[in-house]
Amino acid sequence: MNFDLTPQLPATFDLTHLVLAGIAVILLLALLLKPSKRTLVDAETGESTADDTLSDTADKKIDSTAVKEPSTIKQPSPESALQFLGLLQQEARLIDFVQEEIGAYSDEEVGAAARVVHEGSKKAINEYFALSTIRAEDEESRVTLAEGFNAAEVRLTGNVVGTAPFTGTLIHRGWRVEAVNLPKLSAGHDATIVAAAEVEL
Repeated sequence: MNFDLTPQLPATFDLTHLVLAGIAVILLLALLLKPSKRTLVDAETGESTADDTLSDTADKKIDSTAVKEPSTIKQPSPESALQFLGLLQQEARLIDFVQEEIGAYSDEEVGAAARVVHEGSKKAINEYFALSTIRAEDEESRVTLAEGFNAAEVRLTGNVVGTAPFTGTLIHRGWRVEAVNLPKLSAGHDATIVAAAEVEL
């Protein structure tokens, strides 16, 4: 028995042959044009980056998301704190008073020094901060806190059980800073020097 192994092309193409030929061409083009590395576009910069694996891509997306999330902890501003500490030292000699060993002094001497610190501190606070009380009621009066009260404004103490409304005695009215008016610092000012050394000539 003899077999003719020479490929025979059909004399005519019907719709099925055309569809199969089209699919073959598409697959061939996809294979030839497929990049060796996965190309990603950075959403922020618009630049293309190459990546080898899908897992690496997922890891990078997770990492970029983690970086973009805002931190819930606020960083303090040391310059402003140092500036006000310097003002308290300037007006009230607060650092000198706190750093002094007062055990050797009498209560009268400590009281006299505390008066100077009190007056100077009050002057500095009232000059650079606008304060208001959080609660308007008199201290030692009975108050009721409704449901949904601001826990940042009112701290509950004592036997705290159950849920609001709470009724209790106002021990302290609290303070809120309405405005800060610290003086502006000049460029190059070293805020860490809260009190310069003094040399008398």
